[in-house]
Amino acid sequence: MPRFFTGQVMGENAVITGEDARHIALSLRMRAGERVTLCDSAGQDYQCVLTEISPAKVLLRVEEVEPSAGEPSLQITLYQALPKGDKMESIIQKSVELGVAKIVPVLTHRCVSRPDQKSMSKKLERYNRISLEAAKQCGRGRIPPVEPLIDFEEAVGRIAQAPLGIFFYENAQEPLKDALTCRLQQEVSILIGSEGGFEPSEAAYAVEKGLLPLSLGPRILRCETAPLAAITAILYQGGEM
Repeated sequence: MPRFFTGQVMGENAVITGEDARHIALSLRMRAGERVTLCDSAGQDYQCVLTEISPAKVLLRVEEVEPSAGEPSLQITLYQALPKGDKMESIIQKSVELGVAKIVPVLTHRCVSRPDQKSMSKKLERYNRISLEAAKQCGRGRIPPVEPLIDFEEAVGRIAQAPLGIFFYENAQEPLKDALTCRLQQEVSILIGSEGGFEPSEAAYAVEKGLLPLSLGPRILRCETAPLAAITAILYQGGEM
């Protein structure tokens, strides 16, 4: 069933405008009486029937409201050091599919990609578009936001405020499994490095500020693989997979 995000649900009625309305009318060629799912971006799904259709506006009748089955109860925020090329796009897409709640790009010492403000603004627009499309495709009830780029120190400061803040580092001794067995919380923030990992001074700073250094195993994972492995493990331990 087609799935759309909208904030325009009003009691028993709903409205879709803009690009989604054009998509319904012109690309999908849907007709009155067909059904779609609307999401309010707050974890609720609205099962609706189309009543009037035009490229400018689509009217719907709400028949059922239910919690979105695609939303995990665990809230994972991914702080990802900015990688080269289009790797960040893949990380965003797959992280959203898995169930991440929010993604924050981070600039670390070893990041090769260092876009200026104008370039990053364009990237951010595309990143959020990728998140939206991934959320639609996989049945999410929320669109995980991709926030503006921040520096390493700010990222560490934010993560330190989380109920569980994890810093994944190749030299860490404690395995993720051991930590999750006794420390898992409903809100988890994780920090993943770029292609070159982290400087020893960055690792020391993260630990000093209270982040939990953990290992993803004896193999060195690529920067686009590590966040997916970490998110999957956390959700599995939390009973979300």
